Amino acid sequence: MKAQIMQVAEEVGHLARQLGIVVTTVESCTGGQVAGAITDIPGSSRWFESGFVTYSNDAKQRMVNVSADSLRAQGAVSQVVVEEMVTGGCRVSGAKLGVAVSGVAGPDGGSEQKPVGTVWMAWGDGDTAFAHCFHFEGDRVQVRQASVLAALKGLRSWLALLLQEEPDIASAMKEKYDSALQ
Repeated sequence: MKAQIMQVAEEVGHLARQLGIVVTTVESCTGGQVAGAITDIPGSSRWFESGFVTYSNDAKQRMVNVSADSLRAQGAVSQVVVEEMVTGGCRVSGAKLGVAVSGVAGPDGGSEQKPVGTVWMAWGDGDTAFAHCFHFEGDRVQVRQASVLAALKGLRSWLALLLQEEPDIASAMKEKYDSALQ
């Protein structure tokens, strides 16, 4: 999977450079691994300036302005929280595109509603966001690796839609992910 992660990260970099876009990451359960995959790419400083590891709820609030009410009402592993994470990350960093990841990597911490392997992600530009819930199988390492790959693939999809001058990227992303699940 490491080779696949590296390949997708390179493709993200190529598209971001082509579009002149700076990318940011806001990570919880992946603990900076998405940013790590990006910075493994030579020259990534041209399109990646900063990432946030917001492992605790306090960090989510302090670093990227996630609402305490959202965290209390929905929990850290939720659509609203990852949408706030990516929006806040883009606004704080000035990036034109970001990804946020929050999930239950295991082996503990899961519940009936959010079992181990549940990972919410959101991609956005500071104004618009698209979120999707994934359910990954495997141990902690496998869940985190699958999350990194999915986060990078989402960045690649968003950038490809920008390149195609898609007017409503969030809706196009929803359509893409909905059709992939059928």
